Amino acid sequence: MNKIITIGREFGSGGRELARNIAEILGYAYYDREIISEIAKRTSLSERYVQNVAEHRPIIPFPIHTGRTFWAVIPDYGQNVQQEQHSIIRELAEKSDCVIVGRGADYILRNEKPYRIFVYSDADSKLKRCRENSSNDYSKGEEMTDKELARRIEQINESRAEYYEFYTGQKWGCRSNYDLCVNTASFPDFKKLAQAIASLI
Repeated sequence: MNKIITIGREFGSGGRELARNIAEILGYAYYDREIISEIAKRTSLSERYVQNVAEHRPIIPFPIHTGRTFWAVIPDYGQNVQQEQHSIIRELAEKSDCVIVGRGADYILRNEKPYRIFVYSDADSKLKRCRENSSNDYSKGEEMTDKELARRIEQINESRAEYYEFYTGQKWGCRSNYDLCVNTASFPDFKKLAQAIASLI
C-alpha cells in the first residue's frame, strides 16, 4: 500500500508551501492544482469553472410555481466534476506515495488510512502571508485594505469549511479528523517545519 499524506489548510496559512516541502523531502509525488487541470481535460470544462465548482458546496435547487426547479434544464456539471475529482484522487493515490492538498482527499481516501494534516494560522499571519506571496491572486490586490483582505480570507475559509462539511459530514479543521494540526504562525521556517513533520511521519 502506498503512503499517502493529505493536507487540509486555511487560506493564507502556507499549507500549500508546507505540503510541497514535505513532498520534496520524502520524495513523494505532489498533487494540488494538477487535479483541477486533469478534471478540466476529462470534462472539457474550463479550469476556472472546475476550480469554482470543486471548491464550493452545491446550491440546492428549490421548486418554483411550475413544480420544476431553476436547475431542471441545466446539465449537472457539478456532480460530474465531483465524480471525476474522486476518481482522479483515488487513481493518484494508487500510483505512488504522494502528498495531496485539499479536495477533501482525507475523507475520499479514508479507507487507505492516509496521514492527515491540517494547517492553520492566526489572522495577522495569514494576512501577512497573502501580502507577501507573489503566486497568490490576493497578494496582488494592493488596492484592498487590510480589513478588506482579511474579510476575503475569512470568506474563502468559510467556503472551504462549507464544502468540506457538505461532502464529508465532518467539521473542517476539527482536530479529531486529523493526525496532526500545525499552527504555522509558530514556525516561520517552513523547510525546518517540513523536515520535522517528514521525520515524524
